Amino acid sequence: MNRRRRTWPASRWGLLCAAAVLLLAQSTRAELQFDVFVGYGSGGAGGDGIVREGSWFPVACEIFNDGPSFNAIFEFSSRQTGSGQARRMRIELPSNTRKRFSFPVFSGASRYASWDARLYDDRRRLQAERTDLRCRDVTWETTVLGGLARAVAGMPTLPGTKSNRPELQPQVARLAPEQFPDNPIGLEGLHALYLNSERALALSAAQAAALRTWVEGGGHLILVPEQAQDISSTPWLAGLMPVELGSLTTNRSTGAFQAWLRTGAALRTETATSPAGIARPTQTRPGNPSTPQENPYLTQATDGAFELVDLPLYQGNLIAGDVWLALEGAPAVVDARRGRGHVTVLLFNPEREPFKSWKNRPWFWARLLQLPGDLFTQSTTGAYGGWSLDGVFGAMIDTRQVRKLPIEWLLVLLVVYLLVIGPIDRWWLKKINRQMLTWITFPLYVLLFSLLIYYIGYRLRAGDTEWNELHVVDVLPGRELADLRGRSFAALYSSVNARYRLASDLPFAALRGEYLGPAGGGQEGGRVEADLVANAFQAEVTVPVWTSLLYVHDWVQSASPPFRARATRSDRRWQLEVQNLLDHALANLQVAVEGRLLDLGALRPGEIRTWTLDPASGQMLDQFVRLTAQRFQSAVNARRQTFGRENRSRLDPEPGNALAASFVSLAGAQQGLQRSFVYPSGMDLTPLVARGDLVLFAWDPERSPLTRSLLQTSTPRQSQYTLYRLAVPADTGQGH
Repeated sequence: MNRRRRTWPASRWGLLCAAAVLLLAQSTRAELQFDVFVGYGSGGAGGDGIVREGSWFPVACEIFNDGPSFNAIFEFSSRQTGSGQARRMRIELPSNTRKRFSFPVFSGASRYASWDARLYDDRRRLQAERTDLRCRDVTWETTVLGGLARAVAGMPTLPGTKSNRPELQPQVARLAPEQFPDNPIGLEGLHALYLNSERALALSAAQAAALRTWVEGGGHLILVPEQAQDISSTPWLAGLMPVELGSLTTNRSTGAFQAWLRTGAALRTETATSPAGIARPTQTRPGNPSTPQENPYLTQATDGAFELVDLPLYQGNLIAGDVWLALEGAPAVVDARRGRGHVTVLLFNPEREPFKSWKNRPWFWARLLQLPGDLFTQSTTGAYGGWSLDGVFGAMIDTRQVRKLPIEWLLVLLVVYLLVIGPIDRWWLKKINRQMLTWITFPLYVLLFSLLIYYIGYRLRAGDTEWNELHVVDVLPGRELADLRGRSFAALYSSVNARYRLASDLPFAALRGEYLGPAGGGQEGGRVEADLVANAFQAEVTVPVWTSLLYVHDWVQSASPPFRARATRSDRRWQLEVQNLLDHALANLQVAVEGRLLDLGALRPGEIRTWTLDPASGQMLDQFVRLTAQRFQSAVNARRQTFGRENRSRLDPEPGNALAASFVSLAGAQQGLQRSFVYPSGMDLTPLVARGDLVLFAWDPERSPLTRSLLQTSTPRQSQYTLYRLAVPADTGQGH
């Protein structure tokens, strides 16, 4: 009997093939678009952005997922061994979605540092990566101008210097609204920002708030109205304007631009400071001073074609500030203070003709940034070295439980050891006629001295776990609330090998290890691994047994101000009114005004008090800083040494030392080509006093401005100190 062969219908074979294809498509994830932009002006995923030494810079990421949805973990880490930073962020990536985010990172590594960015799924399977990301590193003094221009050709340009080293050349970084930081800390590596009003419309509310906070904290914003309605339709932009725009007219330069350029000859390298508060120490070779004949602001030839062409110019009604440049009586460049920074408005469009073709256009931007002429004409070699100012604050709050072994005692111990294992051992064994016992006595000597060294180390370094904080808080006044820009220095001493959790829930917060500075090898003192949650973080740090590590918590938040101040000035005297808004007394108030330092005493809670200040009666500020800061460099240097005397590496946590650190550039920012100290933007307040502001300091011991401690566990020992800093402009009768 014939068996009947059973066959599958063609339709079933089709369904089976379709199911196989579907399963294969589901198991194979579509390729992700994973781009990471490191630094200012990064033009692509390769990371060619600009990063300034010892400063915060932004990292922006763009991810497009055109495959199945999944939960991702973004990881960004440096390649430093045993130190550096690692940042992680959890991200939901639905199908066919694009995610953009940015976060600040500190440039604490030496030049030529590299970074790795990886994207994992929730099972830690690698989905995409970008490795060995590098940046264009520039020196601490180098000017960095960011630009949000309408077109690439309209970006500002700066003259080049005679140096052939690219890290010494002033830099212009073209920014994109998509990668613009929404955290003001990420903008602090910029000296100034050029903003076309048309590009401002593309900024989100968070990005605009970050930009405004950066300006209030000391940034220099150069604003160009593309169209008048751009300003009127954008409230945050209109609030920064020091001039009310009118109709568009035409004017001719007739030599006004050239005459304004020539005023740049008065700028000097050794006295110029950046808008961000970074002092610009001289970088020229000693014995090679510039002459007026060589100053480029004086030697630029007049562009006759530009002088005879009509220049479109908005009519402007001055609200506040100063007119830097006028054409036939009409303001063309207006500058006004905004908090600690300032806003410069160009009433003409530098991205359009005829200004776009002006031959002296690079020198206009250099003059606008107040860059001295000899920066470009003399042979610059670049400063080197420099300790980080972090070490000064570390010397104030490092644990006092640890003692160091003086080098003399170490030498004595070494000599005794050599004598015991050598002549004494030989003499004793020869005396008892047991020379072969050296195979037993020598290991015993090694064991004995090892135990002795451990005992000495235990007696010198063992103690209780300790957490000490010193907060330096800049008060940036507002109408009701104030923006508090804090730098919290925290020293953690560990009695065991342990990992500790650090966390912040502030609106804007970032954590880094101690920056050792170029003199310390351009490294960070410890590794920080942080999980980013919005603009805050949760971190873990490892502290070896019997050691103390310093961490820096940078943060910004809006809160009630600790005090209010109102200053009026008449002739040579000031009237200063201060109200304490805290529920406890402020122990020590001091004020720096017109190059003098005056003590005001204490202020009870809720008290309103008025002082009449005569700057001639105070102490010279520069003398106070030089006298107080004499031990800064030696203390920072001794603090990194294992042996020595501990008193050389310690500074008292007192208002005098903290105040002197706030004017550290007066102590001598540079000796020849050797730097003294380097510090982040806004740390040094010398530019504020130089421009005529009154700076009020309030010392608040055993108090913290934060409601929650950075350290998530309690310790047997802890201490807290806070220094508030408030700048009051010299405008008569202006309250803050």
